[in-house]
Amino acid sequence: METPGSQTSLHRANLERVVRAVRMAGSLTQAEIARSTGLSAATVSNIVRELKESGTVEVTPTSAGGRRARSISLSGDAGVVVGVDFGHTHLRVAVADLAHQVLAEDSAPLDVDSSAGTGFDLAERMVTGLIAGTGTDPAKVLGVGLGVPGPIDGESGVIGPTSMLPGWVGSNPGKEMSERLGVPVHVDNDANLGALGELVWGAARGVGDLAYIKVAGGVGAGLVMGGRIYRGPGGTAGEIGHLTLDESGPVCRCGNRGCLETFAAVRYVLPLLHAAHGPGLTMDRVVRLARSGDPGCARVIADTGRHLAVGVGALCNLLNPRVVVVGGEIAEAGEVLLAPLRSALTRYAIPSAVQRLTVVKGALGARAEVLGALALVLSEMGDSALVGRSTPKP
Repeated sequence: METPGSQTSLHRANLERVVRAVRMAGSLTQAEIARSTGLSAATVSNIVRELKESGTVEVTPTSAGGRRARSISLSGDAGVVVGVDFGHTHLRVAVADLAHQVLAEDSAPLDVDSSAGTGFDLAERMVTGLIAGTGTDPAKVLGVGLGVPGPIDGESGVIGPTSMLPGWVGSNPGKEMSERLGVPVHVDNDANLGALGELVWGAARGVGDLAYIKVAGGVGAGLVMGGRIYRGPGGTAGEIGHLTLDESGPVCRCGNRGCLETFAAVRYVLPLLHAAHGPGLTMDRVVRLARSGDPGCARVIADTGRHLAVGVGALCNLLNPRVVVVGGEIAEAGEVLLAPLRSALTRYAIPSAVQRLTVVKGALGARAEVLGALALVLSEMGDSALVGRSTPKP
C-alpha cells in the first residue's frame, strides 16, 4: 500500500513524470528527459531501464549533437489514439501510436448543413474502418481527440451558437462519440487543435507562447500560454474573428457589423473576385493565381493580410506571443499574405510586442487540426495505466 510521501509513491510519481514527458514529445533521449522532468541523470537511467523491462518503452540507438545516444519512446503495443476533425466542408480522421507515429489517415466531404447525427454516423464509420485497416485491436484504443469549428463550453461540452456548423449548435459531440466508440473523447475547437498540432508536430515545436490563426470559413485563434492551450472559462478565448473593424460594415453571422471575419474569411473574400474569375472560384485557385502573378488575386490576399494584422496586433499587445502561425487555405499564399500582415502589424501592435515576434505559415497545412486532435488526447490521457505495467520498486 502506497502512502503519500513514501518512497514507493515518490518512485511512482517519477515513473509517471518520465512517461508523460516521453508521451508528449513522442521520443526523447535520456538527457532530454532529465532536462524536461528535472530528475537526475541517474534516476532517469534507472527508470528507463525499469520501463523497458516492463515493456512500457522502447529504446533505440540514435545520435544527438554528433554523439551516440538512445531515443526513448513508448512501446508500439502500448495502445493507439484517434483524431477526428470536423471541418466546414470535410471530416478528417487519423490513428497514431503513442510514439507519435501516424498509422493511418482518411478524409471525406461533409456538408456543412448536415445534421449532427449525420456527422456522427460518418465519423463512427470512418474511425472503426480506419482502426480495422491498421489491424489494431479496438481494445487498444485509449482515447479520441475531436475538433469542431466553433466554441465548446468547457463545463457542459456543448457546441456554442457561433459554430460554423449551424445544425450542431446545442449538441454534445464528446458525449455522443464516447457512447458510440466506448472510449474517452476529448473535444476542442479547430483553432485550438491547429495550435496544438503546430506546437507538437509543426512550425511552433518547442515554443511555449504562440497564437495559431486559422483563416477558413471563419477566423479564429488558438492560444498557447506557457505551453498549454488557453480556452477561457466559457471556451471562447481566441475568437478574434469577431473583433470589430468597421461598425458600419457587413453584418456578421454573430449579429454584429464589420467583424474581422467579414473582411478575411473565405466566404467573404471570394465574392470580391467573382467579376474577374467567375462564381465557381475556390481559395485554392485564388492562391495559385496570386502566386503566379494575378494582380487582383494578389491584391485581395494582401488586403486580407492587412485586415488580419488588426486581430494579430490585439493579440500581441495583450498576450505577447513569441510566434504567430497562420493556417487555413489562404495561408498557402505564403509571403503574398504574410508580408503585408507583418508590415501592418507595426500600425496595430506596440514595438515591444513585435520586436521578438515571428510570423510564419503553418507547416502542417490541412492536417493541422486532425494532428492537433491526436495531440489533444495524448495530452489529456493519464499515465497511471501505462505506469501500471511497471512494478514500482520500494
